[in-house]
Amino acid sequence: MNNNISDFQQALTLNSGVRKSSQFLMPAQAAGIPDTDNTYNVYPAASLGSGKIFNGFGSLARYIIEQKTVLIDGYAGVLWDRIQKGLQQCFEEAGLSVNWIETAGLLKPSEQIDTLVAPFLGEYTSVWGTKTTLALADLFKPKLTAQTADESCDINIIIGTGAALSGWPAPVIYFDMPKNEIQFRMRAGSITNLGAAAPAEPFQMYKRFYFVDWVMLNNYKKALLDKIAIMADGQWPDTVNWMHKADLAAGLHQLSTSVLRVRPWFEPGAWGGQWMKKHIKNLNTDVVNLAWSFELIVPENGLVFESDGNLLEISFDTIMFSNGIDILGKHADRFGDEFPIRFDFLDTVKGGNLSIQCHPRLQYIQENFGETITQDETYYILDCEDEASVYLGFQDSIDPDEFKAVLEESQASRKAIDIEQYVQVHAAKKHDLFLIPNGTVHSAGAGNLVLEISATPYIFTFKMYDWVRLDLDGNPRPINIEHAFNNLDFNRKGGQVQKELISMPQVIDSRADYQLVHLPTHADHFYDVHRIEFDNTTVVETANVCHVLMLVEGEAIMLQTADGTKQRFAYAETFVIPAAAGSYSLTNLGHARAKVIKAFLK
Repeated sequence: MNNNISDFQQALTLNSGVRKSSQFLMPAQAAGIPDTDNTYNVYPAASLGSGKIFNGFGSLARYIIEQKTVLIDGYAGVLWDRIQKGLQQCFEEAGLSVNWIETAGLLKPSEQIDTLVAPFLGEYTSVWGTKTTLALADLFKPKLTAQTADESCDINIIIGTGAALSGWPAPVIYFDMPKNEIQFRMRAGSITNLGAAAPAEPFQMYKRFYFVDWVMLNNYKKALLDKIAIMADGQWPDTVNWMHKADLAAGLHQLSTSVLRVRPWFEPGAWGGQWMKKHIKNLNTDVVNLAWSFELIVPENGLVFESDGNLLEISFDTIMFSNGIDILGKHADRFGDEFPIRFDFLDTVKGGNLSIQCHPRLQYIQENFGETITQDETYYILDCEDEASVYLGFQDSIDPDEFKAVLEESQASRKAIDIEQYVQVHAAKKHDLFLIPNGTVHSAGAGNLVLEISATPYIFTFKMYDWVRLDLDGNPRPINIEHAFNNLDFNRKGGQVQKELISMPQVIDSRADYQLVHLPTHADHFYDVHRIEFDNTTVVETANVCHVLMLVEGEAIMLQTADGTKQRFAYAETFVIPAAAGSYSLTNLGHARAKVIKAFLK
């Protein structure tokens, strides 16, 4: 790999009108990625062998010329005009005429679509809506299915989201898009929501993506998956990487029976810290802080494949649609296409406190937001400063009415309050596990690198108090006192907090060079946590259960699954062992004892 970081700097500034982000765009070729020296890898990729991924509009145009008629479909956020321009140039060079039919011109009027989606967007000032019951076809005029080919042209193409709804018996070329790049384009105003006349405020666009567009498109993609002939990656504005569906299917099968790691991505925030900037290579450090890492928040992560140095990313939902039973094993019936466990980092090292917050109870999130599971969390302290702390549970003397009145007065007057009069604060040490079932008041204090082990939902945070600060754009962050008080459990207070919400480690197996530590979770958590500590090599059975792992102490480990797949993992990298892997071994590559966190479904 290339040690010159100029490719990264160019990727950041290139097409600045297309994306707005401090995060580098993933290079289309692995040669553009600097070496990591076997430390945390920002761009993990699964190799498919040679001849599987192709680069450039020219190669894709040659495939289309052979077919003569194709459907170019795909996800939200794709720059269809640039794809059309890149292909048209190739066709012109070949002296071929093309009949282009754009699905954007076959959508219902934007005002009509706005009316259709409005019931799912909640109040304008709210950051939440309810997951839509609409289908993608509901956004189109009937004449989409009435389109006909122009026999006088050499090539006929329907291009744009929903192209396959036309019903043409033609190969489908599907352009996928990483969710983070959709958001970066959204912030730059280079894309709109489906059927919208113009870009809106970023938080409004994100809400519509999350509750409407992504729901429709995920359902559509699942139904379309078996009909896709070519999978393409739409994240680069001026080029394309693509592969045949059969090779993608083989790659997904390999991952779903051995090991996978998603591509993480990172975001600054009001309370963000400096740990990730210091410890993770190949990130843009020219940012004020980094608050979050999307280690394994799979509604917004992708899987990257590599062949001949070409990289291609698909969204994680693809493997759940095609291989979900292999991934989740005996829990597949319960969770369906949803991958239920989330890993992410919250970095407050040399940063600030998170807001005082809680998450919705199960019935509340189902009835109000259309989710199926709720945001039950834990905080695992991966690293911390000496004075680090976690806010968790109420003081024994808590008076709900008084607490609410104080919060409302603070919000109205923008005056700070002494939150410790109402909420307990606990010293945090490396490897502590704090339990945060739904309805629990909590916050990560400054000085922590938190590994958040959680159920997958990730946007339903009801903030009650945010330390009277502004976000990075100089605006107050939304406060959600009413939602919070509809969900808070005021019985989680006093001495019960220490007993029920701070996990007490228990050694459940040991020998001279190994011990297995159980970090019990709360009864409301549907997942549990073990820590595997070993000097040499240990073998783990999946028992038809999916495992999510991270090396939380040590230099590196070598994983080998039952099918012979080997992969090295560095400190703080998250990886997933599907249930179908059967068993795997972990070998310590460092000098000190390795410690690996394992989260799994109960």
